[in-house]
Amino acid sequence: MTHSRVALGTSDLSVFPLNLGGNVFGWTADRQASFDILDAFTAGGGNFVDTADGYSAWVPGNTGGESERLIGEWHQLRGKRDELVIATKVSEHPDFKGLSARNIAAAADASLQRLRTDHIDLYYAHFDDASVPLEETVTALSALVDAGKVRHIGISNYSAARIAEWFRIVDAKGLHRPVALQPHYNLIERDYEGELRNIALQERLAVLPYYSLASGFLTGKYREGASIDSPRADGAQAYLEKHAALLSVLDEVAASHDVSVATISLAWLRSQPTILAPIASARTVEQLPDLLAAATLELTAEELTALSEASLATPATV
Repeated sequence: MTHSRVALGTSDLSVFPLNLGGNVFGWTADRQASFDILDAFTAGGGNFVDTADGYSAWVPGNTGGESERLIGEWHQLRGKRDELVIATKVSEHPDFKGLSARNIAAAADASLQRLRTDHIDLYYAHFDDASVPLEETVTALSALVDAGKVRHIGISNYSAARIAEWFRIVDAKGLHRPVALQPHYNLIERDYEGELRNIALQERLAVLPYYSLASGFLTGKYREGASIDSPRADGAQAYLEKHAALLSVLDEVAASHDVSVATISLAWLRSQPTILAPIASARTVEQLPDLLAAATLELTAEELTALSEASLATPATV
């Protein structure tokens, strides 16, 4: 059985057009659930896994790096490292805060150890660190590529102006250019469609949006009167008042394809300019088929337009 792969921007990486989010590993998915999800994801054709060194330090009893440890343990037990494209991030681990050159070097080594690998395929600057000169951060990340510890560099949660400055630095100094951008973007959070998208186009960045399902709202399970036991429920419920009408359009399109609302939401996102592979996480194996289906589903132009217009519609006021 063959599975679709797409080139990750200007890199030599080839990835499944759905990026599995590892933020739940060691949080809402325990060790066994995490392993089951990774087994099912790779069995379904997936090869692209996203994590960060800070996942999931916010959980009581965790110290950070739990997700990386589980991914590392899983691929070592399964003998799957060469089949995976692993993306992780630096700046948020409690022991490795910020983006100084010294911190980046130490954090990368710690991530490599937790991931049980000798290289990171895609290494992001997770959050901009204004306390450090950008040239220092950019140079330190490029040095990791020269050292063979990182294959490619990514940028996450940076403004368009700072990304432009990043590229001026790499071009002036002959450093390794970033190949990927990870912004907040989905069917109802569409600020990305301005300056960030323009610079992604200009610099040929592969865009891998997070919160692709809007904290679960775009799965369709959060509706008027519904009570969902989930750590993300409050965030998803906050969308309901403004975007309840969008659910009707999602329901209609989903019914026409005999798939879930989550599949339609991800398929819409994947169809947008510059988007390569939306990031979506599953805390159970049962949630995975809906995510995997979005990697190959093609929506019609009419469906895409209807969804886009519904997402921008504002509720009537009395």
